[in-house]
Amino acid sequence: MRRTIVHIALFAVLVFISYEMFENPFSQQYIASIKQSTIAVQGENDPLYKEIEERAADYERPALDASIDSVWKKTPGINGRKVNIEKSYQKMKKSGEFSEDLLVYDVVKPKVHLEELSASPIYRGNPEKEMVSFLINVSWGEEHIPTILETLKEHEVKATFFVEGKWANKHVNLVKMIGEEGHVIGNHAYNHPDMNTLTNEEIRYQIEETNKILKAIIGKSPLYFAPPSGSYNNQVVQIADELGMETILWTVDTVDWKKPTTDVMVNRVLSKIHNGATILMHPTPPVANGLDVLIREIKEKEYKIGTVPSLLKEERND
Repeated sequence: MRRTIVHIALFAVLVFISYEMFENPFSQQYIASIKQSTIAVQGENDPLYKEIEERAADYERPALDASIDSVWKKTPGINGRKVNIEKSYQKMKKSGEFSEDLLVYDVVKPKVHLEELSASPIYRGNPEKEMVSFLINVSWGEEHIPTILETLKEHEVKATFFVEGKWANKHVNLVKMIGEEGHVIGNHAYNHPDMNTLTNEEIRYQIEETNKILKAIIGKSPLYFAPPSGSYNNQVVQIADELGMETILWTVDTVDWKKPTTDVMVNRVLSKIHNGATILMHPTPPVANGLDVLIREIKEKEYKIGTVPSLLKEERND
């Protein structure tokens, strides 16, 4: 009987040790760290390992904190990246040659994030992010929206449409269409006022009324506000912030309302485009006719085109 009890106890201990070794995350981390250390020791005398160590700094990037710039106001941060020497070595060991395409990176997060900053408008994404964003302000031009949506779909591009509340009430189906195509819908005030001239109560009405209308149509309240004509003051930004919204402006203007030719509009944008650019446009004939060429030319310059929330994320795309 005593021998049976001893056997059972020994079996229980073995089961416990096995569980700790293979299921306990701390044990797994320890085993992983031992494995990585072994790889490092093995690679110390390998010229390839040493080459990865020596060249790592050329490919690493520091994390940049979100900040409020004196000119560009609130600017999102961006992740840094650090070469994981051991994992990179493992991927290159088979060929025995250095390849930048096989480098493995660890993400380095910023210490300050966009949502931690005080209320301030946003003009651009991080200047190290190789992405631009289309801001399509809508308070008229409904006849051009289907063409614009079709072009965006053909190129697999998502845009951010800032929609006026009064216009949305009259064109519910178009607003739904924009949302169903996967584009982001923002707030462009209720009836296109000069926000800089309004009282606090009027500012709040313009934003809240439009949010109610858009939420009723697409099922969610917008997170981004674009003041008509880019006219705003500190109170506009503060009230939008209190409502959980970022105030969005632009750095590149198509000036499509002047009815430029496609060549003129495209050249205007390309001459001013930059990392993190926000490109303002409207549903106008120049945009409907020239958007295809504009997208092709922007992609030719190797920029990604994303929505405002994509542009503001800390993820790198290089």
